[in-house]
Order: sequence, then C-alpha cells, then structure tokens
Amino acid sequence: MESNNKSTFIFALKKSLPVLFGYLFLGSAFGIMLYDAGYNFIWAIFISLIVYAGSGQFLLVSLLSSAASIPTVAVMTLFINSRHMFYGLSFIDKFKKGGWRYPFMIFSLTDETYSVNTSFSTVPENVNETKARYLIGLFDHIYWILGSVIGSLAGQLIPIDFTGIDFSMTALFVVIFIDLIRDQTGRRKIVGLIGILCAVICLIIFGADNFLLPTFIITVAVLSAAKPYFDTKQVR
Repeated sequence: MESNNKSTFIFALKKSLPVLFGYLFLGSAFGIMLYDAGYNFIWAIFISLIVYAGSGQFLLVSLLSSAASIPTVAVMTLFINSRHMFYGLSFIDKFKKGGWRYPFMIFSLTDETYSVNTSFSTVPENVNETKARYLIGLFDHIYWILGSVIGSLAGQLIPIDFTGIDFSMTALFVVIFIDLIRDQTGRRKIVGLIGILCAVICLIIFGADNFLLPTFIITVAVLSAAKPYFDTKQVR
C-alpha cells in the first residue's frame, strides 16, 4: 500500500500529542519568565523560533537578566545542550532521507522529540516514515512557540504575581536528573553523586554567582578520566 499525506499527518499528530501538553506548560513558564525579565511576546516568538533549546532557553533568561557575556552564553549553552549531538547520531541515516527537511529534523530534535522518535521503529504501510518524523519535529516546535507566547501574554495581561515561576527551570533539571539516575545501573549510579559533589565544592570555592561553569568543566573532566570505571562492558 502506498503512503499518503493524510495518513502520515494523522500519524505524526497523534504521536506528538503527549509533547503538546508538556510544551504548553513549560513553554508558558518560559514566556512568563521572559516577560518578567523585560521582554515581550515578540521576543518569546523569536527566541523559541531560533534558539528552541528548552532548558537552554530558561538559562538564557537568567543570563540575559544578569547581562552575561556572549562567550559565557555560548559555553553554557554548549554544555547544557551538547547531548543533542548524540541524539542526532542515532537518527542520521533516517533523517538524511528527508532531503531538504534534513537540517530542520536535526534542529528540532529536542529531548521530547527524540523520545517520540524512539518510541516507534516501524510505521503503518500507508505512512511515510521520513515525513512523519519531520512532522513530529515541526508539531513539537509549534507547540513550544505557542506555549511561550501564551506564557508571555499571560504575564502581560493577567494581574497575577508570578514570583517563583522561575523555579520551573530548577524543577525541570531535577526531574531530568532523577530520570537519568534511575535509568543507570551498577557503578553508573555514582555519576550523579560525582556531579553533586563537584557542584558543592565549586559553590564553596567560587560562590553562587560563578560556580556553574567550573562545575561543568570539572565534572566532565572527572567523568572522562573515570570512563573505564563506568564502562558497563567492564562491570561484572
């Protein structure tokens, strides 16, 4: 049976629906934070359209508010979102089949989009797999932009004290951290403890305003050096 556009569209839409609810909430939190920092919904659209980095966008608000330098923004964004490079490697062959869609499919491969893409290995006969994966990325991107605009407009129009909304970023990182630790087995569970230890030490040495970047650098260095110890193939 030949694939058709309608079946492909419906398949991609259904697969992306779980992301819709998450992105409307998290995107709204980002929009509210951005408005609270002094940037209106136009900036919310622009940043979500061009940056589209989820947790990186939350961090960007803090960096913009503190007038961080461009090198600091670049390095922090690289560290936080470098995992996306590894996501892309597992789908590079499938995405290449997308032709002109290929660059966008890479750009839109967020944590959630990656999860959806890995949730199925085959598609119905009347669905074009490459187009479906492209549409999933497109739908998810639209959801995020929509959520960020809703949040920005809510912050502007609704007279509510949004103090503490920035905790959504902390909550997001905590949830991701817990999920990552739960997915690890054996010695690899110590990885999280190493990260926490490095953060505490750097917090004491560098202070609350400057500890994050040294923490990333030291943690990566320690884990790279200890890689043989954490290699599951060597763990019995």
